[in-house]
Amino acid sequence: MARIPEGCKLVLDPQADYNHVPDDASNYNESMYFSIFDADRGLGGWFRIGNRVNEGYAEMTNCLYLPDGRVGFMARRPKISSNEQMDAGGMRFEVVEPFRELRVEYEGKVCLLEDPSQMAEPSHAFRNNPHAPCRVSLSFTSDSGVLGGQVVRDDGSELPLDPEKGFAKAHYEQFMAGVGEIEVDGERFEVAGHGLRDKSWGPRYWQSIDWYRWIHARFSEDLAIGATVMSDGVNQRGGGAVYRGDEVMDIVDASVATEWDEDNYQKSLVLEVTTEAGDEWVLRGQIASLIPLRNRRALDDGRLLMTRITEGMTEFECDGKRTLGMSEYLDQIVDGRPLGRDS
Repeated sequence: MARIPEGCKLVLDPQADYNHVPDDASNYNESMYFSIFDADRGLGGWFRIGNRVNEGYAEMTNCLYLPDGRVGFMARRPKISSNEQMDAGGMRFEVVEPFRELRVEYEGKVCLLEDPSQMAEPSHAFRNNPHAPCRVSLSFTSDSGVLGGQVVRDDGSELPLDPEKGFAKAHYEQFMAGVGEIEVDGERFEVAGHGLRDKSWGPRYWQSIDWYRWIHARFSEDLAIGATVMSDGVNQRGGGAVYRGDEVMDIVDASVATEWDEDNYQKSLVLEVTTEAGDEWVLRGQIASLIPLRNRRALDDGRLLMTRITEGMTEFECDGKRTLGMSEYLDQIVDGRPLGRDS
């Protein structure tokens, strides 16, 4: 969890699960994300909608890690004119009960990739791989408490935020259990698994952070770990939480050691975290399936900034337990190299 400055407090109300009235920042983004991993079936996936209503579009992403090693993927930027709901590009998120039950629905197509690394060049990947019908219907219920919120002054007023440097003014996460169906190209999977969801809102440019590592894995009712290590080019910090049943232990220090492949993608990792109580945990991960994604932003002076986000379904081990989870690595790419490669 982020450290709270003196004179400030962290607030979070169940109403935050619903969408907010956008502020005037042109890059206002309201985002919701869900992941699910079914270790028994070797199946995983994640789903995201980011409403950028002041720019007139949403970011919709559907990513499925199939048991045969293929990845089903679709990303679109459908036009929107309202921030009232998460419903774009064939995907819809419904809040049944805040912090307790939510639903994910998708009806559309996915690009089927035998070699997911092709998505490093998305136009080539979408053009040269088959597309197939896809349907997702999942119900998520709370598996843990909610971590995070919005940092405000003690009197409740919001802190000033430079939209040019914004990534989110509020953010929270929660482990979830998910059940339902995923159907791809006529093959149906009954899914029962676990994952993490997050919600954020406020100004966002993907280029506002030099790099981060976002890692989450739910091993059992007694153990789940969600951690982030990030750098803004000046400071490096880690946070998150270790969940032990109903007990939530804040992470006060975290570090990630990464083994990289020849394309500078994560191959394996070791996450070490320390909780506020002084407990230390080591989580080891081996990437099972990875897809590289990108976001590009053109500046007024003609420069093109490129952010790479590698999404890895990962086999994790911790405290003698094993599971599937997520390792998401974001890096700004400078001279063809990820900024966090040597950190």
